[in-house]
Amino acid sequence: MRIGCVDFVSNTFFPVVAAEELGFFKAENLDAHIELVRAPGALVALRNNELDAVAISAHAVLRSFPQWDGAKLLVTVAQGLPWLLIIRSDLSVDRGDMNALRGLRIAAANDPALVLGRVLAESGLQPQKDVQIIELPGGEGPNVNYGVFAAEALEAGRIDGFWANAMGGEVSIRRGIGKVHLDVRRNDKFAAVRHFTFATLVTTEALIERDSELVAAAVRAIVKTHHALRADSRKAAEVGKRRFPSYAAELIAAIVDRDLPYYDPAISNEALEGLNRFAQAVNLLERPVPYERIVATRYRDLWRQ
Repeated sequence: MRIGCVDFVSNTFFPVVAAEELGFFKAENLDAHIELVRAPGALVALRNNELDAVAISAHAVLRSFPQWDGAKLLVTVAQGLPWLLIIRSDLSVDRGDMNALRGLRIAAANDPALVLGRVLAESGLQPQKDVQIIELPGGEGPNVNYGVFAAEALEAGRIDGFWANAMGGEVSIRRGIGKVHLDVRRNDKFAAVRHFTFATLVTTEALIERDSELVAAAVRAIVKTHHALRADSRKAAEVGKRRFPSYAAELIAAIVDRDLPYYDPAISNEALEGLNRFAQAVNLLERPVPYERIVATRYRDLWRQ
């Protein structure tokens, strides 16, 4: 099974990489290999049958599968909106104070930037007028971790903050150059935006019809990986040593340990309602789509095994 993943050095998609490295795909008699393939190329490859599944943020699927036609979400890889807003550590502002972001330059990659813009809008701020969302040239290269790249830009003074996964945040915090300003998954004040997107494993309806058991094996492997990490988060360090750069391998176990509550495979109605609402707001979706049109419900019982 050919599985694309849009980011390796990340807590967000870590369970997919761990499923291979900890042997859970193999335990399901599944010959699976995880490849780093950036979006939107990963989804184009999925649509063209060059990949069998992709680990990606759910809202991004709509760029290649309009109205969800032809695609099915299989399982949640990590619950909730995964990115953190990191700002300069020398800014004397209260955590979560959105008005304090006025006039700042915040870096964000393509798909995360779309989400950040909507988070700002729902907080009463106008993206690009009140807060500048900027690109970082080179930040989305094939072997670049955006968060770590952005942390370097923050240290150099080229930006005032960045919106990225927790790996970049951890690097900037430990260097003393950044601090967490916003983590919507852990702040009830931002419950309305918490479900704008989530990390998921997506495949095509065609593959499900052609080989349902192959797909079921992949779902079972992710579920078992979640169980294994929650039982012993130190396993993350084993994976990190084999697959991550040295700086990330040293940090991943602590980051994964904090994220364990979000390693739950179920795709809830609440998550899909939030996703539909966000996708319509940013013109990725014309109208709400029913749960069963988006999710491969035949595998739902596997989430609780």
